[in-house]
Amino acid sequence: MKRIAVVTTIYKYLSHAQHMADRFLVGYPHEGRWHKPDMQIVSLYVDQKPTGDQSQARATEFGFKVYPTIAEALRCGTAKLAVDAVLIIGEHGDYPKNDLGQVLYPRHEFFKQCVEVFDKDGRAVPVYNDKHLSYSFEKAKWMLDQGKRLKFPILAGSSLPVTWRLPDIEIPLGSQIDEALMIGVGGSDPMDYHALEAMQCMIERRKGGETGVKSVQLLTGDAAWNAPYSKELLIAALSRSDTPKGLTETDGRTQNLVASGELRKLVPQPAAYLIEHNDGLKTTLLMLNGAVQDYTFAAKVRGKGTMSTQFLLTPVPNVTYSACLVSKIEEMFATGRAPYPAARTLIVSGMLESCLQSKAKGSQLLSTPHLSVRYNAPTKSQHAQR
Repeated sequence: MKRIAVVTTIYKYLSHAQHMADRFLVGYPHEGRWHKPDMQIVSLYVDQKPTGDQSQARATEFGFKVYPTIAEALRCGTAKLAVDAVLIIGEHGDYPKNDLGQVLYPRHEFFKQCVEVFDKDGRAVPVYNDKHLSYSFEKAKWMLDQGKRLKFPILAGSSLPVTWRLPDIEIPLGSQIDEALMIGVGGSDPMDYHALEAMQCMIERRKGGETGVKSVQLLTGDAAWNAPYSKELLIAALSRSDTPKGLTETDGRTQNLVASGELRKLVPQPAAYLIEHNDGLKTTLLMLNGAVQDYTFAAKVRGKGTMSTQFLLTPVPNVTYSACLVSKIEEMFATGRAPYPAARTLIVSGMLESCLQSKAKGSQLLSTPHLSVRYNAPTKSQHAQR
């Protein structure tokens, strides 16, 4: 039975740690059945213990120990690494923000302390890192470089790339994509990251794979509405939403939010994240708070026309899309191989940081030669299908 160490910022109701670690403790629904991983959480490190902390209660109930340091958690109080995998969850908790508005979660610092144990003890194990690797591309790249140096698999990122899709589509591997557009909602840093990664898991399947990002620009207000993206794709993505606001809510009639002009009325603060890739592909993320409440995508694909879908987010407290992600984490812990590349998370981490830098510099167009991240998408689709 695989032994897991959990390293997290907080462990309380509806935190990411509670969603993920609990599934290893009690199981989760997967493909129409109840699945209990053949794995055991044996140690836990918690950086903060706010009101509602569940860490000690879970430890008592399930027979593991909460340790005061990450090194002790990985060694389980012994002199050597005593676990087979590490689950790093640096999300939620009371942490400062930088000038770009990014929460300075200590994901890199947690990871670095794990690597120090690996180096000292002469053995490394698989590591999952929740959401973006770091608010800093430089730190994120260092993290993946350590995996290559010590030859341990890394999985990272959010649940949107692996949740169900409505409809269940996948862009054929090796397709020519002419343009892509994603719609997201929520606050900057946490939710725009989700949307960017959802878009990335679709466009990475294009001919030649991912070759990196040439430039980014983040526009707001009227400039966001007037940005050079396809209105056809905007309408296609909005047409996949199950949560349109405005007139639809008041009297039930459906409407074309773009053609009616209702979209601009519903979204007082639009934001357009414009991304040009090294191979010439141009993609756009529109954050449209006030218009919809879900995440949708559309792309122009040669030979297929316009392909569009919604990334399904199921309700709390079960949030079964989180179970979709845990199944991928479990797969890596069991096999020692990541089901999809952490380079996806690396490039999205860098995109977001650079877009926020563009905003801070008055929406300047920024050249991003440092984002020349190359990788290929997995041949088999990794999103939930059953």
